[in-house]
Formats: sequence, C-alpha cells, structure tokens
Amino acid sequence: MWGGRFAGGPAAVMREINASIAIDKRLWREDIAASRAHAAMLAAQGILSSEDAAAIDSGLEQVAAEIADGKLVEDPALEDIHMHVEHRLGELIGPVAGRLHTARSRNDQVATDFKLWVRGAIDEALLGIDALEAALIARADEHAATVMPGFTHLQSGQPVTLGHHFLAYREMLVRDRSRFADSRTRMNESPLGSAALAGTGFALDRVATATALGFDRPTANSLDAVSDRDFAVDYLHAAALTAVHLSRLAEEIILWASQPFGFVRLPDAWSTGSSIMPNKRNPDAAELVRGHSARIIGDLVAMLVLLKGLPLAYAKDLQDDKPPVFDAHDLLALSLAAMAGMVADLEFVPSKMRAAAAAGHATATDLADWLVREADVPFREAHHIAGRAVAEAEAAGSTLDGLTLADLRAIDPRIRADALACLTVESSVASRTSAGGTSPVRVKEAVAAARAASRSPA
Repeated sequence: MWGGRFAGGPAAVMREINASIAIDKRLWREDIAASRAHAAMLAAQGILSSEDAAAIDSGLEQVAAEIADGKLVEDPALEDIHMHVEHRLGELIGPVAGRLHTARSRNDQVATDFKLWVRGAIDEALLGIDALEAALIARADEHAATVMPGFTHLQSGQPVTLGHHFLAYREMLVRDRSRFADSRTRMNESPLGSAALAGTGFALDRVATATALGFDRPTANSLDAVSDRDFAVDYLHAAALTAVHLSRLAEEIILWASQPFGFVRLPDAWSTGSSIMPNKRNPDAAELVRGHSARIIGDLVAMLVLLKGLPLAYAKDLQDDKPPVFDAHDLLALSLAAMAGMVADLEFVPSKMRAAAAAGHATATDLADWLVREADVPFREAHHIAGRAVAEAEAAGSTLDGLTLADLRAIDPRIRADALACLTVESSVASRTSAGGTSPVRVKEAVAAARAASRSPA
C-alpha cells in the first residue's frame, strides 16, 4: 500500500501491532456503503468514467456478498477492513479498483465508516430502551396499587406503590433516550471528502455523498472531520449512564430476591443454581447487568484518556477508538435485553411488600401532615409529636397504626379519631395525589401518559 516510500518491509511485531482487521472488520458494511457512495459521486462529477464506476459498484456488491457469507480472509499485511475490501475488489475487477481511492484518504474513510456504525448502534440502543420501557410501563400498570416500602438510606421512609417505583426507572430511560437521540443529531455530518486532513483539489460533491449515506450535511472543517471522535464519546457517555440506571435496577432486584426481603421470586429463566448448594437460586442475570455497567463506564474512560493528548489531525492512537465502543455496544444490548426480560417475568409477593411497607412506622409523616392540616399545628411541632408517637409504638412493640386513640391523645390531645385513618399504608399512598405522586390514581395517569409518549406500545 505504501511501499513506494519504504525500501524494506515492516518487522513482524510492527505488522502485528499495526493490524486492526480483527477489530474493525465489523465496519465492513459501512465501508462498502461509503465506497459505493464515493464512487457514484466521482462518476457524477466526471472524475471517474461511468464504466469504471459501474465495475467498482458491481465489484463492491460481490465483496459484500462474500463477507456476508463468511468468506473474508484476514491478512494482517492488509492492516484493516478498508484495505481488505480494496484488495479483494482489485482481485475481482483488476487495476480499475485503484481508482476508488481517488480524492479520499483512509482518514476520512474510517471516520465516515465509524460514524455510520455508531449511528446504527444508537438506533439499536433506542430499540432496546423502547423494549425495557414497555416492560416497565406494563408492570407499573399491573401494580399501580401494590404497596411497597419507599426507602431513603435503605431505611423504610414512606409507603409507595410498586407502579410508582417502576415509573421512576421509566423516567431515567426517557432521559437516556434523549441523550442517545441528541448525540445522533449532533454526529450526523459526513467526513467523507475531507481526505487526509486538508481536503482535496478534486471537484467533489460532498453534499451528494452525505445525502446518499443519510447524513444531514458534510462536515465544515477537514482537520476536525478526520480527528473528531466526539461522536464516540457521546455514544459511550449515553451508554454508560444508561448502564448505571440498569445497574441500579439490577441491584434492587438482587435485594428484593434475597430471603430477608422476599419481595420477588426469580423465574428459572433469569436465575441459576449453585454447584454445591442445592437450595440456591442466584440472581445471576441481574448481577451480570450490574457488572457490565463497570465495563461500560471503563470504556468511556478509556476513550476519553485515548483522546486527551492528541494534537490535530489524525494519529494512529485512533486505531484504538473502536474496541471500547464495540465492547460497550455489545454489553449494553445484552443488558437492556436481559433487564426487559427480567422486569416482564418477575413474580412479586405483594404480602411481603405490604408487610415491609408497614414496618418502620412509615406513616409517621402522615400523622404529622394530619396535625398540620386538621389541627393547625406548625410542621416542626407536628414532626415532634409524630416522633413521640413512633417512640410510643416502639416501646409498646406495636406498629404506628396499632396505637389506640387514647395512646395518641396521651401524646397530644389535639389528635382526633379521624387521624387513625391516615396511619395505614393504603391510606398513606392514596393521599399522595400531588403531581408526580405515588397514589394509584396518579400512577394510572402516569401510565396512560407514558403509553401515549412511548415509541413502542406497552
């Protein structure tokens, strides 16, 4: 490829470190699509004859068919997928294949191919998010009135509904989707035609190739175009934050499935056993989702560190830009699919959840709110009174709603009989009717709104 400049060949180790075909062969579809668009544009501009363009296009179709059939023969001497495609094209159609590289460099070629691949990866991530969102919405609707403890500091705080809990994760996914969509919009400019770094003296129609490849426009600066990997960072950032959200949900499933919680039973499809303990049912799928988040976060960090010291324009360091993106893509796709399946299949135990919600005197805030609302007590004083009620219940070994009216009036005589009704977990969640609240009425409304806004029916 570049033998005219060098008298000798590279050392064996140099050939090995320089070759990237084992990694970037995943770009073959994008490389052939961009090459076909480039050849068609060269012909339209009179830079390439129509006969040569037709031969190149036909040859590229054949190369694509061969690779799709698993017939790609990897040769480290050819370095990367771009040279493999060009080399095989030359074997098929002869020297005319060499005209394909007119007015382009591997620098703009790889930037274009990589952008096309990442754009497709974003579309896949959006579909995975859609599927998980649909599962969350369906379970939220099913459990709009199922009571569970709402935690802060992993201590029981106030009762909530399971439907409300699921919709919280749906909100995270909405933001995840927006990050992926924003990055797709921002990246959708074509580097093709920027050549090595300075553009080219050929009269290219960069708008034509951009349009043919589904880009919104050509890039504005050739130096930036060949060295830009912001789109990869944007993808990895969106993937990492999505993975963090999946990890948080996975952690909850792991806790809920443990014997001390007992909120869910793990279906066989999403759990494994032990090689020594026949009683075990392990939440391995959830644990792997939690573990995958660490690798995806690491992929983002690896990309940022790779880029931080690079001057303009292209440097060979950028050959290492693809492994973290490919790794994150594969792990995120698995994690989204696994989480969607788990959410859809989890078997909940409402009685255990309700009992846990009632523990810890979780309706104490409701008593304080009753004092503010019905007895005109300042909230700080009401908080103190409710705290004394909690202390009384603990001393008596009772739940808060197990205290009698006499018990409560002994603490503060302003407490009336109707205050007792607010101390059950069901009345607590039913009262939380503020916008975005946990009441079943609000959850049902939120489910309807989510379904109306969703890209996929739930």
